[in-house]
Amino acid sequence: MGISNYIQPVLNWIQGVEDCINSSTFGRVFRLDGSGHPKSIRGATFFREIRAGLTTFATMAYIIAVNSAVLSESGGTCHCPADNNPGCIGDADYALCLVQLKRDLVTSTAALAGLSSIAFGFLTNLPVALGPGMGLNAYFTYQVVGWHGTGNIPYKLALTAVFVEGFIFMFLALTGMRQWLINMIPATIKTACGVGIGLFLTEIGLSYSAGIGAITGGYATPLTIGGCPAEYLNEKGECISHIMANPAMWIGITLGGILVAFLMAFKVKSAIIIGIGIVSILSWPFVNLFLLCAKTSTNSQVVAFHPIEKVLAVQEWDLHGTTSAKFILALMTFLYVDIIDCTATLYSMARFCGVVEDDGDFPRSTIAYCTDAACISIGSLFGCSPVTAFIESGAGIAEGGRTGLTAISTGICFLVSLFFAPILASVPPWATGGTLVLVGCLMIRQVCNINWQYIGDAVPSFITLAFIPFSYSVAYGLIA
Repeated sequence: MGISNYIQPVLNWIQGVEDCINSSTFGRVFRLDGSGHPKSIRGATFFREIRAGLTTFATMAYIIAVNSAVLSESGGTCHCPADNNPGCIGDADYALCLVQLKRDLVTSTAALAGLSSIAFGFLTNLPVALGPGMGLNAYFTYQVVGWHGTGNIPYKLALTAVFVEGFIFMFLALTGMRQWLINMIPATIKTACGVGIGLFLTEIGLSYSAGIGAITGGYATPLTIGGCPAEYLNEKGECISHIMANPAMWIGITLGGILVAFLMAFKVKSAIIIGIGIVSILSWPFVNLFLLCAKTSTNSQVVAFHPIEKVLAVQEWDLHGTTSAKFILALMTFLYVDIIDCTATLYSMARFCGVVEDDGDFPRSTIAYCTDAACISIGSLFGCSPVTAFIESGAGIAEGGRTGLTAISTGICFLVSLFFAPILASVPPWATGGTLVLVGCLMIRQVCNINWQYIGDAVPSFITLAFIPFSYSVAYGLIA
């Protein structure tokens, strides 16, 4: 009696459960395939959506650590008493406060990404996850608040700007002004945005911060070859030696990239998440001799929860003197970048999963914009910079995600990470880097829809799709 005789009944039972869920009222709400809904989404099944959500989470998990690290650089609510030492360099009490602040922001980031993604998935039925934006958090920290609070306006006032921006954002969505702005963007530019995001994802997947580390910033050129272990990076992030000799990078390329591409070619279900899982397991601290990486106190823990104490609802409303002008400038910048960034990302993700309608819009777009706006204001209460739609959602869409169940699954994973942040945030960047490159490959297929024979379409489209990855910003690419 072969092993298949034992496995097949289990597979049949799982398929029966999925068919039952798909045809239930639950399946009808999310328009799953076989639900009987007049506009059911072909190929959308319960377990496929869950699998896609896990994939999206795996590619987004890095924000738990990265967002908290960036925002804590602002100094948050920590007070620096020494006037002659603006950055409080060497102050033990201030350093201790920063550690506490960073732990608060880990919890805030995971909770905010979880609640935002669940709300967005349920209300819009789109497979797009939300979270604190990676570009806006850097602007918030280094341009608005400044390193350790040495910038234009205090941290609490900057959060107030984010809070107000969310309501303005919602007003523009409800009055139709945002849709009017979207309709002004030519169709060819919208397509170019999707291609540019694909190249952007590829660049992220090749970088050190969230990828395999094959490229890094150069001195004589914008980018240069990388691939060296972290200890051989100089203060500018350039490899001084051991180029392309990082074992972790090659594990990411072979198992997270080539293996996944091979599985996708044979239409293996869960190909992306299989690759991420294998690389993550091999990268776990107990086998770090294999990857020559060190075990740290953070990833050696399994369960940990830290309550939010320093950044919860700390907005300040006292505008005085020159601060009001700087407040308005920060507010308008957040609003401008958010409108362009989130709009381009949502449209590109909707197009990628095939739900864009004949008029160029996508289902429940107004609700989508309003939900994003509400999450921006709520996020400021959590002490975070503006929330936005994540382009890493493309990984889940590539895995088969078509409905809001994908975003809800991602959100639940983030909420679970509140208690298992050390283990879930330890998914290494080289585990997801290859995936992001492959998703970028899938997204740039839209380039064929651009009319390259007409110079009026070709030039602006090319500038847009090129500027997105090179400026490291979807918003700047669309502006260009």
